[in-house]
Amino acid sequence: MFDHITIRVSDREASESFYDTVLRALGIEKTHSGRGFTEWDDFSLTQADDEDPVTRRLHVGFVAPSRAHVDECWRIGTEAGYRDDGAPGTRPQYREDYYGAFLLDPDGNSAEAVHHGALRQGGVVDHLWIRVADVAASKAFYERVAPHAGFGLRHDSPDRAQFVGRSGSFSVVAGTPTEHVHMAFPTDDNATVESFHRAAIEAGYRDNGPPRERPIYHHGYYGAYVLDPDGNNVELVNHNRP
Repeated sequence: MFDHITIRVSDREASESFYDTVLRALGIEKTHSGRGFTEWDDFSLTQADDEDPVTRRLHVGFVAPSRAHVDECWRIGTEAGYRDDGAPGTRPQYREDYYGAFLLDPDGNSAEAVHHGALRQGGVVDHLWIRVADVAASKAFYERVAPHAGFGLRHDSPDRAQFVGRSGSFSVVAGTPTEHVHMAFPTDDNATVESFHRAAIEAGYRDNGPPRERPIYHHGYYGAYVLDPDGNNVELVNHNRP
């Protein structure tokens, strides 16, 4: 479902240490650390600045291969001094076999280790929960871009809308809005990037970068960006790789 998720952090060294500690307990190893970003497969972080502020109030669920991995992640995280946000246990309100544990990163975002019978395949981020000011408005935005981004609405209630792809999900949830998260969704042709951007702009949503190549990332990277109703950056990208 996700091509990548990027958060901005107030202290890159501290946040890198947090995610390295807890994700390693899930068997998730760092895949890149360079001048701009630190990455663990499809999850990355970068230093915030005046133009690009810190990501706040985001919930990220990371794939755990087993319940034992969930337990170990929480144990290692709490023993390292990170803040508990929910001890290991079942959460049948999400699904019958759902088992998770929660920690807070240095900026107060909720990082979960989760195991269940329909875990995301092909990435380390199982799901996101994004707090929004107006669930109906956010649902309308994501329904507008859904046909281009390859996901669809599964759960619809006044306080939560859940969108799912072939694997993985994200939910928009009523609350004090999440700020400054970047979600990128993959496609395999440039025309879909263009239709995504055009559909959003024609519907009155805010442009954050028109369709074009961005060789700063790699040769062939073709993406476009729009802002959701709460100002989060949503991208569709074609990597143009064989």
